[in-house]
Amino acid sequence: MSNTPDLNIDRVAELARIALTPEEKTAYAAQLGEVLKHVEQLKQVNVDGVEPTAHAFSVENVWADDVAQTGLSAEDALRNAPAQRQGMIAVPKVVD
Repeated sequence: MSNTPDLNIDRVAELARIALTPEEKTAYAAQLGEVLKHVEQLKQVNVDGVEPTAHAFSVENVWADDVAQTGLSAEDALRNAPAQRQGMIAVPKVVD
């Protein structure tokens, strides 16, 4: 199926919990083999002196200051509610 001898497409499909037809096995094995070839190419890159990172650029705290503000009034919050009951949003019962 694939040029990669250690690629077991049946095991990969089992782990992914998907059923594959023989045609899909052939197609996916070829595609996965191509991905693995690219990974092999990446293994050849010299990364000596390159510090491992989770992001390509530094990530800093982007949160705004936590400042108390007045919220919506009950009347404003209920204005677009499809159904209301006793000053609350009414929703369908989902638990018996």
